[in-house]
Amino acid sequence: MEGVHRESGDYPGKMGAPLFDWPWNNLGCYKYLLYGPFVVTFLYSRFWGDTQKQRDSWCMHVLILCALRCLVHQLWSSYNNMLFLNRNRRVSLSGVDFKQIDREWDWDNFIILQAFMASSLAYFSFPSLQNLPVWNARGIICCLFLHMGVSEPLYYWAHRFLHSQYFFSHYHWLHHSSKVAHPFTAGHATFLEHISLCLITGLPILGTTIIGFGSISMIYGYVLMFDFVRCMGHSNVEVIPHRLFEIFPPLKYVIYTPTYHSLHRIEMSTNFCLFMPIYDAVWKTMNSHSWDTHKKISSGKNGSVPDFVFLAHVVDIVSSMHVGFVFRSFSSVPFTTIPFLIPLWPIALWAILVMWAKSKTFLLSFYYLRGRLCETWVVPRFGLQYFLPFAEDGINNQIEEAILRADRLGVKVINLAALNKNESLNGGGKLFVNKHPDLRVRVVHGNTLTAAVILNEIPKDEKTVFLAGATSKLGRAIALYLARRRVRVLMLTQSTERFTSIQKEAPLDCQEFLIQVTKYRAAKNCKTWIIGKWVTPREQSWAPPGTHFHQFVVPPLLPTRRDCTYGKLAAMRLPDDVKGLGTCEYTLPRGLVHACHAGGLVHFLEGWSHHEVGAIDVDQIDVAWNAALKHGLKPV
Repeated sequence: MEGVHRESGDYPGKMGAPLFDWPWNNLGCYKYLLYGPFVVTFLYSRFWGDTQKQRDSWCMHVLILCALRCLVHQLWSSYNNMLFLNRNRRVSLSGVDFKQIDREWDWDNFIILQAFMASSLAYFSFPSLQNLPVWNARGIICCLFLHMGVSEPLYYWAHRFLHSQYFFSHYHWLHHSSKVAHPFTAGHATFLEHISLCLITGLPILGTTIIGFGSISMIYGYVLMFDFVRCMGHSNVEVIPHRLFEIFPPLKYVIYTPTYHSLHRIEMSTNFCLFMPIYDAVWKTMNSHSWDTHKKISSGKNGSVPDFVFLAHVVDIVSSMHVGFVFRSFSSVPFTTIPFLIPLWPIALWAILVMWAKSKTFLLSFYYLRGRLCETWVVPRFGLQYFLPFAEDGINNQIEEAILRADRLGVKVINLAALNKNESLNGGGKLFVNKHPDLRVRVVHGNTLTAAVILNEIPKDEKTVFLAGATSKLGRAIALYLARRRVRVLMLTQSTERFTSIQKEAPLDCQEFLIQVTKYRAAKNCKTWIIGKWVTPREQSWAPPGTHFHQFVVPPLLPTRRDCTYGKLAAMRLPDDVKGLGTCEYTLPRGLVHACHAGGLVHFLEGWSHHEVGAIDVDQIDVAWNAALKHGLKPV
């Protein structure tokens, strides 16, 4: 029986074979209602059953086991995505993209299947779980030997059978369609495959129970340990140090590693074992590079230096959970506050405080653009803290350390996001450039492209606009640019001095187009509002019906006017050749990044050697826009 050897991603993808799809495929999230019979059965036996008989607790144990199995997979997923802990021990340097996340969305289907299979066996073949003892040491040993002597070789040959031409092209290709191994990949397979796996791996439990050595602890222990080791093998992080194999060489034939399993995904005619490589050694299918590759990766030298870093910060506690190491599926869609996050609030606060105490930035996500590594680092500070005077020094110290760290690593561009480049905090990054004039890394705020995005949203034939936040960094640049286009700009500001300063920057023949206003009512006849500061619902009421609110304010305006339209924060769509992107940037849809993020990428792709800090150079707005379009970034 020959194994199918294909390069990653080259799969036939035939669907429609018998038992390919799951019976509850069309139920979506309602599939969890299938647990309902277990809940009802347990509650009925608990409260209304015959008190003279032992209450049947089997359904309760099934539900508990299902919850614990999901927890095991989730914890492994969280660790797998903690890039700040394991970036140098990653087996594959690629990232899990949106396509893979969507394919593996229903990874937990097999847990539902095994719950029903377990309940069927219990009710029709075996006595109630209540009749089993809590502990039986002989049962643990017996179950272990049955696993090693029966399940392991059976799985090995079943796995090789799945790699035959027919079964791979009709079934097993789905499991291999995941290009980067992840704990959830362990459950991503067809209905037929999981029925077979359930029968094979259930033999140790059934055999031990039939012999008479069964126990509750044996069932819990075997099932959870099976999931634990299976998740470990499908993890993209090497967790077993090679030193263990050097100290005790036989151990490498007893337990497989993430590296060992990953080689099967590259050369599919090798490394078929379930958990024990000894069977690959016996039947001569062990990959010859297994131990050398494991030694290299487990040494912690498999990382790579990013070319571009986007330095973000935490917005608030709830949004801090919108990261891959909390819930991968949640981070792959635009952020929104969901009720199930509220109970996790204390845990998230504790995690943020721990990160805060570390006084360093943390790697959150990455992707590849034109084959160059781009990473997102986060400063563990809340948005509110940036407005507290006594917190300024601490925040700037963390940003400075991130810049110096990027400089030491050899990063080309570090892009300051959101409030990390606040003018009142550090002059849009100018503080760090002045303090460290010999920086090799380019410090960029990206706001030149942000201004370009906003300006290109405004109709070319517009004659008058209203600008709130007119004296801010972005407001100033927008006002000066529009004045050059002969557009009247009603600049809302109470400071005549700041207004005059900006007006003097405009060409003499354009200064008349900049008009200072101090009240929102001055814009009651203007249908184009550009908002760079928070505007209350009452202040919005001065806008005439049909007004469109362009905005660069954080957080965005509340859309209180039904007769007006509200633009999103300035953003651009990433080029089509981005790879490994699997998280959404805050509230933005997939594949979109904030305009300042896009501005940093343009700076990097163009290879510009200057720092983009401080005030926006109005002459560079069109340059940045044209460069963005040239490199495949698209307006939203």
